[in-house]
Amino acid sequence: MRKATISRKTAETDITVEINLDGTGQYDNKTGVGFFDHMLDQLARHSLIDMTIRAEGDLHIDDHHTVEDTGIALGQALVKALGDKRGIRRYGHFALAMDDTQVSCALDLSARPFFVWNCDMPTPKIGTFDTELVREFFQALATNGGITLHIDRVHGFNSHHIAEAAFKSVARALRMAVETDPRMGDVLPSTKGAL
Repeated sequence: MRKATISRKTAETDITVEINLDGTGQYDNKTGVGFFDHMLDQLARHSLIDMTIRAEGDLHIDDHHTVEDTGIALGQALVKALGDKRGIRRYGHFALAMDDTQVSCALDLSARPFFVWNCDMPTPKIGTFDTELVREFFQALATNGGITLHIDRVHGFNSHHIAEAAFKSVARALRMAVETDPRMGDVLPSTKGAL
């Protein structure tokens, strides 16, 4: 089974992430940051990756460390669960529409982290949540997951919709990339012999 558990503890956060790449999108995420939990739930449901996340962070300061460190731990869990990546599709892409918003994602599980973010938010906050933290989460996920990750807002004016469309488009692209390809068998999806 392609499962992983990662625990990460620092002076700022204490995080445990459990994932199952071959799940059905079950989730149980509790970080203490309500909007972020909602986004993590979307990530699990639409990627079909079962996800349980527990995070305790220095929320008396702000949400930054909790959100970023969750991205770090989730990226590390993806690497561990993917193993040598034999037989996976490797690439994923998805254009997602949500009301006024369209966000597209293209990604490569290349082990070469690179992050492109063309998804500015019109407002600095969604409720009490800093919208800049959406970018911080995906930057941490890409860096620690070895993912080449491009996220582009095609259009949209509602920050909640833009953030949610970003999470859902990444989820659907990730679902595609981590799936096993019956035509690949046990072959590595690279001509270099390593990913």
